[in-house]
Amino acid sequence: MQRRELFSFLSLGSKEPKKEKIVRPPYVQDEKEFSLSCQKCDGKCATSCEEQIIVIGADETPRLNFSKSGCTYCDACALACEYGVLTLESKTRIDAEVIIDTSKCLSHQGVMCFSCKDPCLEDAIIFFAMFMPRINQDKCTACGFCMNRCPTYSIFINSGEKK
Repeated sequence: MQRRELFSFLSLGSKEPKKEKIVRPPYVQDEKEFSLSCQKCDGKCATSCEEQIIVIGADETPRLNFSKSGCTYCDACALACEYGVLTLESKTRIDAEVIIDTSKCLSHQGVMCFSCKDPCLEDAIIFFAMFMPRINQDKCTACGFCMNRCPTYSIFINSGEKK
């Protein structure tokens, strides 16, 4: 083993793996019951999603993937749920915090870009001095439409819970 390989190997041990934020559909009432019931299901919530953002994870439970689109809160996944763990009565905002990485954001680099603001139906993205977008967390529904429209992928879901 060469010295460079040794130091690379040693540095890997000190890094903690980044915890992926699992974002659930906005109709979950009981996370424990949700996990148990969804593992028995054939994923009708995913096939009923108009935006095709519901994917079935390795743990056989549905999660949201905003890489191509966002959630319209259309209720189709809740209506398709056979086990009653996604219900219209449990409908809330998506439990996530959307963040802008200012080091990657074009607007924060002085380039005029409104790619994130245009698809935001809640007007939750506010531009200060035309070049500094911020997300108003009180207005943000975490629908994800801004994430897939960003040309530099500078908008992401925080790995912690929504504040």
